[in-house]
Amino acid sequence: MPDLVWRKSLRSSFVKNAECVEVARAAGSFYTRDSKDPDGPRHCLPLPEAAAFIAAVKRGRYDL
Repeated sequence: MPDLVWRKSLRSSFVKNAECVEVARAAGSFYTRDSKDPDGPRHCLPLPEAAAFIAAVKRGRYDL
């Protein structure tokens, strides 16, 4: 696995016990992980699929 630089929303710093997702990008792939479990599972998507997923989230496709 490549060395990844993880980042999360600055807004999550202000929310106590926030459930945050961290993201990283490397070699044409987009990675996610749970910020509370940095050594836990990581999910990886090719950039085109990650971009499609993010666009769908922004459109409200996965709203509950």
